[in-house]
Amino acid sequence: MPRSGNPRIILLSGPIGSGKSRLAAGLVGRHGARMLRTRDLIRAARPGVPEERMALQRAGAALDRTDGGEWVKTALARLLDQMSGEADPPILVVVDAVRIEGQVAAVRSAFGTLVHHIHLTAGEAALADRYALRKAAGDEGVAFEAARRQRTEKGVEKLAALADVVIETDRSNEDAVLTRATALLGLYPRSVTPLVDVLVGGQYGSEGKGNVVGHIAPEYDLLVRVGGPNAGHKVFGDPVQVYYHLPSGSRRAPHARLLLGAGAVLRVPKLLKELGEHGIEASRLSIDPQAMIIEDDDIAREEQLAKGISSTQQGVGSASANKIMGRAGMNIRLARDVPELRPYLREAQEVLEVAYLRGYRIMLEGTQGTTLSMHHGPYPFVTSRDTTASGCLADAGISPMRVRRVIMVCRTYPIRVGGPSGPMEGELSYEELAARSGIPIDELRTTETTTTTKRQRRIAEFDWVQLRRSALLNGPTDIALTFTDYLGVGNRGAYRVDQLNQTTLRFIEEVERVSGVPVSMVSTNFGWRNVIDRRTW
Repeated sequence: MPRSGNPRIILLSGPIGSGKSRLAAGLVGRHGARMLRTRDLIRAARPGVPEERMALQRAGAALDRTDGGEWVKTALARLLDQMSGEADPPILVVVDAVRIEGQVAAVRSAFGTLVHHIHLTAGEAALADRYALRKAAGDEGVAFEAARRQRTEKGVEKLAALADVVIETDRSNEDAVLTRATALLGLYPRSVTPLVDVLVGGQYGSEGKGNVVGHIAPEYDLLVRVGGPNAGHKVFGDPVQVYYHLPSGSRRAPHARLLLGAGAVLRVPKLLKELGEHGIEASRLSIDPQAMIIEDDDIAREEQLAKGISSTQQGVGSASANKIMGRAGMNIRLARDVPELRPYLREAQEVLEVAYLRGYRIMLEGTQGTTLSMHHGPYPFVTSRDTTASGCLADAGISPMRVRRVIMVCRTYPIRVGGPSGPMEGELSYEELAARSGIPIDELRTTETTTTTKRQRRIAEFDWVQLRRSALLNGPTDIALTFTDYLGVGNRGAYRVDQLNQTTLRFIEEVERVSGVPVSMVSTNFGWRNVIDRRTW
């Protein structure tokens, strides 16, 4: 008998060619269902029965005569007992297929409301056409008319009267059938459960997002990243890990699946190298087919931008522009056009829907910083995309209704890349910062070198107006404050809030007053155990 926590049971019925096996495969692929094939049970109960349709039909009918179909319930109960000891049992079991009323009645009697019965049907012409195209084992030499004349097969349409839903598969394509079945099972929730935490930079980028992601990544089941390789995110390790395309928690959370959304921009040689360096397999990473590809010409076109706005010259902006203009017939490539990426191609919406249905915790990692937003930054000194939380959600294909937390990362002394990169309030020298912090100037200069272009950064006083504006744009629930060692090198030895110096404690209080949200994480250094975690979630 079923116990609390047992999986849902889906009984499939319908004539030959109605699409039962395809629906079963879809439930396995999308929802991780476990399959119970009655043809396998028949051969187990009747050793020696050949893998041939007519022989299997006769053997199944003989089993039905013996106990009225109870044998299907018995096999199902055995499978559920086996699964009960698994660490991560499936939430669905699919029986492909039930053939008589007695089988349905026996399973329903034993498992009650856990059972859902889906009957598939189609017009006779459609069934015949599909049968002709089938290459199923055991169908060879058996004409459609002969298979349909078998006694049990002739009566299978009677099961439609017992089913929870009847789907005419010649009026719905394969995806529509799976969608309707999923809805029947209640796997599409009636309300949206917030499962997504978004992490964005609140300044000009290089806020230390990568290391914050590295700290919390083990808590998530799916890590998502958007943007392009014009920003490198660092995570402490031995050696230090650098991520240009991949989510920064890829190695800190080895169990988590990875996703690059449709709004990502990819440099294929750099991505393939990154995959090799971090040992990422195709089964773990999904790339949306509509992600844009950076070509050599894109990089060449951006060389002139460095003279005007200190571009990283990675071709991201040019490729993004091409994606817009390519609608008019330009010769552009998306991820779906790159042979080397085919093992990774999966539609982001399908990956995300599976994650929602399974209740996965998801982290979306933004890139660069809010003040570099194409739309909301000091144009033209901006990047080629919207870097706010809402922009990242759009690029990833995630609804705002899915958001649980928004973490905005801010550093105590914001930076901009060197050169004509645009206005920055309260710029100061490395000599002044060294005197204030107690950190040697050579160490500061080494730290403040860009990951991607290896250029020296400009540095400035904390901009309180910028903080407030970024809070308005992103609606954060939490602030992650980084580079607190710049408020005193002694903070590097702090592992609790009360060990931070008084300047830092007052700074945190004011950040919370201006932003209106708590400082939930405080980064004291770039190393192990470098984040003081004040979260309540």
